[in-house]
Amino acid sequence: MKKNLDETTEAIVVEEVNVDSPWYYFYSVGCAFCTKLEPIIDELNEEGHEILKLDLSVPDNRKLATELSKEYQKNCGTPWLINADTGNHICGFRDKDIIIKWLNGEEPAPPPKIQGAMPRVPLMDDSKTKVKHWKKEYNKWLEVNKEVPNLQTAEQILERPRPKSLPPLMPKVTSTEKELAKFKQTYQKWVDENKHLPNIQPVDRIIQNIKNQQQNNPNMVVKNLEVKINTLEAKLDKMMKHFGVK
Repeated sequence: MKKNLDETTEAIVVEEVNVDSPWYYFYSVGCAFCTKLEPIIDELNEEGHEILKLDLSVPDNRKLATELSKEYQKNCGTPWLINADTGNHICGFRDKDIIIKWLNGEEPAPPPKIQGAMPRVPLMDDSKTKVKHWKKEYNKWLEVNKEVPNLQTAEQILERPRPKSLPPLMPKVTSTEKELAKFKQTYQKWVDENKHLPNIQPVDRIIQNIKNQQQNNPNMVVKNLEVKINTLEAKLDKMMKHFGVK
């Protein structure tokens, strides 16, 4: 399904690319893997390929992506590469050699899946013995997953900022107001201890997300009301006993 892009060419970043090309690259601003893929796409276009770069913040491009997704039964975020004539696509970041195979009409095999859970990264203040043991276990895991692209070495991971302590468990969607208040206190204490970490999610946002899920679930609303009523009844019973009322 080749779309008419004559009216949306201003949304295409790469100039001098044939708008009748069936090769589409959908991206979004702020997408880390799109940023990583961008120079590969530019390089391929410089080599003579004609890949249209389409920013999903542009309404016409979003509409086009939705139409292709429905027609070919493909679901993908960004980056997304798709041949509009055949539906042959790549979802997510892939290396240049894989994209060339896609351009040549081959259907790229899905990327290898990670086998087993990655060993937990040691805390910042863990002993050298624990760090050494982790490196040994991580390198074993890395060997099992050597076909998976873009995995970091143990040294690269250890160079990143690491927490001083484990964060508290996230609250469940069934959490009561009292449980959320307790989590807020515990989580904020952990945040204060780990201010050196980037991109820590604010506790108020976490709690608001939980409350939004609860409000969208009628059963949760009823349950929370029942908890509040039971708590109120218990307080009233205690008060009545205090005044000798039966």
